[in-house]
Amino acid sequence: MIPLSRALLVATAFLTPLTAVHPAHSTHGCVSSVPYAGGQGGYDTYRIPATVVTRRGTVLAFAEGRHTSAADTGDIDVVLRRSTDGGCTWGPLKVVAAGHGDTRGNPAPVVDPRSGAVVLVTSYNSGSVTEAQIMRGEVTPERGRRVFVQRSTDDGRRFTRPREITAAVKPPGWRWYATGPGHALALTHGPHTGRLLVPADHSAAPPPGASDTGREPRYYGAHALYSDDGGRTWHLGFVDDTYDGVTSANETSAAQLPDGRLYISSRDQNGSGRGHRLDTYSADGGRSLVRPFAVQRTLNDVPVVEGSVLQLRKGPLLFSAPSVPTARRAMALWSSTNAGRTFTKTLTLSSRWAAYSDLVQLDHGTVGVLYETGMTGPYETIEFRRLWLDRPAN
Repeated sequence: MIPLSRALLVATAFLTPLTAVHPAHSTHGCVSSVPYAGGQGGYDTYRIPATVVTRRGTVLAFAEGRHTSAADTGDIDVVLRRSTDGGCTWGPLKVVAAGHGDTRGNPAPVVDPRSGAVVLVTSYNSGSVTEAQIMRGEVTPERGRRVFVQRSTDDGRRFTRPREITAAVKPPGWRWYATGPGHALALTHGPHTGRLLVPADHSAAPPPGASDTGREPRYYGAHALYSDDGGRTWHLGFVDDTYDGVTSANETSAAQLPDGRLYISSRDQNGSGRGHRLDTYSADGGRSLVRPFAVQRTLNDVPVVEGSVLQLRKGPLLFSAPSVPTARRAMALWSSTNAGRTFTKTLTLSSRWAAYSDLVQLDHGTVGVLYETGMTGPYETIEFRRLWLDRPAN
């Protein structure tokens, strides 16, 4: 646990309506918990956290349970633990989508605002192939990246079997495909209220005659898939297809701003632009982008890694990621009061190793961060940290 005197870094971004963000203390519940620890529960490593709060207030913490190693491919399940006390204690581990020797992962959960059902979109590939092989076009479609959806109507206790939606959301010619990771988005106001939107990324095949293999980072791009009927049918939304190598959008997250627009944040996978984070906006519920992705220079402290964005219900836009540009360590929180045009670092959670993260608003005064961390490496545990939001006195 970080002493409050060291951890509380108050920035002007929280002047109104919030005055500070800092670790919760005894009057606001627990500070942190560890829902996943490597070597426990039958898995070598847990990675790729994603979290949502259900309509009943239950916190759901999803992850990839990697059976034999920390590698991104192999025998990998999507697993879940539930908390009914705000993330302080956790129920038993459950397998939501079993790999059975193959790879199931990249969980992107969202709560349908109309029905309250939990909708989970995930990705799949054969456990015997790698991302590099898929990007080079060496893998059949059946063994390559495919997309599935599941649904829970009982507060996350049970989920339906994975149902494939690849044909609806993956165009011919795409090779790699990854949903999220991290929570998906439910639009709660504006003309597309009720829409479920999953930020994602893909890779494209090189043009005919090119000497490239397709493994080059320039062929990565971001996109979104969306559903207007609670996750029953799915459509392809915006597609970033610049493939110029200047920006190389990869793992992507999104938040709906108070004015109804979507703020979209992406990992820059070794683009030649000066920065590791990219962003853009959508004004039509994620069907198109208002401009191409561009480097977000106020997040230059972030390394090449996934990050999470969350628009508070009454407050600023938040972003979480490690804060050392050359290493995955020192998980931190940034805030923006101008709809993502600029960000200010608000809080460093720890100086330890850290990698992927996901943000969730627990209630009007508390935010949760589910993130990978460890003492000797970033993938030892997945921790849930509770942060209390100060509000000015009336």
